[in-house]
Amino acid sequence: MMNNSLPPELLRVVDANLNRLKEGIRVIEDIARYVHNDKELSTSLKTLRHQCRIEPLDALLASRDSVNDVLRPTMQSEMNRTDLRSIVIANYKRGQESARVLEELYKIVEPSLSERFKNIRYELYTLEKKNLLDSNESH
Repeated sequence: MMNNSLPPELLRVVDANLNRLKEGIRVIEDIARYVHNDKELSTSLKTLRHQCRIEPLDALLASRDSVNDVLRPTMQSEMNRTDLRSIVIANYKRGQESARVLEELYKIVEPSLSERFKNIRYELYTLEKKNLLDSNESH
């Protein structure tokens, strides 16, 4: 896969969103695994997280500039978490939004990669519904 067909400023967008996508999934996965002991959900999330990759990684790393990120400081809205459920919801949304950005960017240079991120986004929608409705029923 040749992700370096994107210009450097777009590679930075890809790098940030790929990291955000994997981080969001990891948060949900760890809550499902360690808090809820939900093997099925945590396995599904782990499998999904492993699909979130772009090769070669070197071009993405070269584009990274986290030190100069203009929105690096924490925003107040990011601190509005009241319980584990609000964390899970926020991280599903983070993953879905990041998958959408990746899906859109890769439409212009690598449609098969765009399709992979679209599938990841839809799988997150499905898991979110199942996960959050199941947790409502168990309360």
